[in-house]
Amino acid sequence: MLGSAATEDDVHTGAPGDEDAPLRILVVEDDEGDALLVREHLQDGGLAHEAVWVRTVDEALLHLDADVVLLDLGLPDAMGLGALQRVLAAGAPPVVVLTGLTDTDAGVEAVAAGAQDFLAKGDVDPDQLARSVRYAVQRRRLEDTGRALYRSLVRAAETNRLERALLPTPTVTDDRIEVRVGYRAGRDGLLGGDFYDVVERPDGTVLAMVGDVCGHGPDEAALGATLRTAWRTLVLADIPADEILGLLERVLVAERARPEVFTTVSMLAVHPDRRTADLYLAGHPVPLRVGSPSVLLPSGSRGRALGVPVGGGWPAQRLDLGASWRVLMYTDGLLEATVGDGTQRLGKAGLLDVADRAMRGTAETDGSLRPDEDPLLGRMLSAVRARHGGDLVDDAAVVLIGWDA
Repeated sequence: MLGSAATEDDVHTGAPGDEDAPLRILVVEDDEGDALLVREHLQDGGLAHEAVWVRTVDEALLHLDADVVLLDLGLPDAMGLGALQRVLAAGAPPVVVLTGLTDTDAGVEAVAAGAQDFLAKGDVDPDQLARSVRYAVQRRRLEDTGRALYRSLVRAAETNRLERALLPTPTVTDDRIEVRVGYRAGRDGLLGGDFYDVVERPDGTVLAMVGDVCGHGPDEAALGATLRTAWRTLVLADIPADEILGLLERVLVAERARPEVFTTVSMLAVHPDRRTADLYLAGHPVPLRVGSPSVLLPSGSRGRALGVPVGGGWPAQRLDLGASWRVLMYTDGLLEATVGDGTQRLGKAGLLDVADRAMRGTAETDGSLRPDEDPLLGRMLSAVRARHGGDLVDDAAVVLIGWDA
């Protein structure tokens, strides 16, 4: 039905893009006789539709929730391309110009300005009008799909860049030292603020780190990537290990979006003798010494989380590791996995058990191992998921570093 917008009685059903619903057509035409002719052509063309008729561009701007606009270029409040430009500038759906103007150049200019088609009233027939409307709607849908695909590709590229910043390749030249890394995103599949890195200095010292920005989302992920890059820069600049966390906190304070954002970090500096190391804890869970059985490392020297406005620094805990050892560093996404009926956390005791079983190859996994991840750490992460019963709520980053003389 075609009626005036001022006395519109039609019920509009179906959303734009619903191919099974009648097309919603906005007819912008000041001549009542021409508007009736358009109605007849649409009906004779066999086009399932619902139509609204308005006489001016001002009225049209109030009814742009349509699938297509049939627009005359000679209206009381706009003439020529000015009418088309006003409608398009307001975010109109696809526009088919249907006008009494027969100037060929006007048609070319209209299409160049953004119209999907240009039809002359005196020459158009029902089939041609229906076909033009269908093509205009379909072209717009394809354009929208193309734009959505492009945005998806851009987001994927951004995610890949962020992953490279958060999940770097360890830089260790000593092939006798064991270095393994792993990462699993939380249940929403998006990277959060967990990060890690491992770098060997020219003097043979190997520094390993895992960190966790509080919160979960793109801002936290971006901040985590910034902090990870800053940490590697400080290490490569040969900043003394006991000064790195203080400088990293300065980066955090300068880059965080809100003053309440803090970051926890665990950092291990393995000395060139490979038998001793210094452990620095900034509000972070204590690493495990993996073995038979696995145990928590000593944690007598603990510091506050980075970004928390209280006093105190990050004293080193000297570790005598001996001739053969493995240390597992991780973020709290593993500890917070729920087990049993969901009221209990995996916790440190559960993680110690999972680590022992994973090292022996007896851990029960959930089949989520991926070919692109480290087999040992992948088995451990999959075992935690199995106990949790699915995707973890929070991200989990793990670093295993070891030595066997």
